[in-house]
Amino acid sequence: MSIERRHQVFVSSTYEDLREERHEVIQALLELDCIPAGMELFPATDEDQWSLIKRVIDECDYYIIIIGGRYGSIGPQGISYTEQEYRYALETGKPIIAFLHKTPANITAAKTENNFESKVLLEELRALTQKKMCKYWETSAELGSVVSRSLVRLIKTHPMPGWVRADKAAASLAAEEVLRLRKIIDDLKEKLNKSLFEVPEGVSELAQGDEVFPVAFEFNTDDENGEVWNFTRVIRISWNDIFEDIGALMLDGLSDHEYQEGLNKIVETDYIGSTEMESDEELKGHDSLRNFSVVWRDEQTIKIQLRALGLTEYNSEISKWKLTPHGSSVLLKLRAIPKGYFDQIERVDETSGVPEAPEVPV
Repeated sequence: MSIERRHQVFVSSTYEDLREERHEVIQALLELDCIPAGMELFPATDEDQWSLIKRVIDECDYYIIIIGGRYGSIGPQGISYTEQEYRYALETGKPIIAFLHKTPANITAAKTENNFESKVLLEELRALTQKKMCKYWETSAELGSVVSRSLVRLIKTHPMPGWVRADKAAASLAAEEVLRLRKIIDDLKEKLNKSLFEVPEGVSELAQGDEVFPVAFEFNTDDENGEVWNFTRVIRISWNDIFEDIGALMLDGLSDHEYQEGLNKIVETDYIGSTEMESDEELKGHDSLRNFSVVWRDEQTIKIQLRALGLTEYNSEISKWKLTPHGSSVLLKLRAIPKGYFDQIERVDETSGVPEAPEVPV
């Protein structure tokens, strides 16, 4: 469905000497259902003049400049407002057409420049505009006709958004835009969802999986006389084992304190009854191992490593550590029970009478 658009056109020129010509141009634009814009059409305002001009040019779809026999008064920039407008339209990439008087020598003296400097600047402006699309005219009536034909062609070769009635836009343009944006959103969502479950770049270079990490920790115990002793030890735990346990605690999120307690519990569970503990001569005669605490440096290293592996992330809005979608996927593979798992556990080794512990596939 085609939508009726009205294009806004900025008309730039000197004013007093081209009053009749501007009238013809504006009439031609109105007949083309265009919206003419020029400084004489705007009410007095407290807004800075050049700021207003730029804003109006920005809002226009096309820019035309009419050059007769006058250059115009020179502004603070050392050039006339007409040239300043033209250069700004060039700079902002507006589709432009210049309409130059064909024979400036035939223009009456009252409508030409007497100042030598202004004459030079006028010639320079004519030369500048002729580097882009330009047309020539002799009379005001001819100018109106030339503008009409030229603008119709420019609109075809350089289509611009124009202005659309709100009700028309709501009925058609907005619907098309909504469909286009919805397609973009759906594509981005699909890409985002895929990326969330993908392994982050560079992870292959990091320690992970069954590689072990030496975790230093401290704990207290009592000797046979009831005296309290402090010990520091190291236990080697694989990254999978660390994540399998701490990740299970993150389903609803963990605060920093809860994260610390979780790591302490993992170390305590792994160490008590381990071969490292049983063979530790210094612990002979000591009971009640308690107050396990991972040293601060290793605690931070574990947090950073799991985050670098894309398994966890810190949600600052709720001040908690959470599993990433990728982390959730990895945890499911580590912790989910495969089909037939308990059937395998029930099988008893004939020689030892000890149930076999089948491996959980990762």
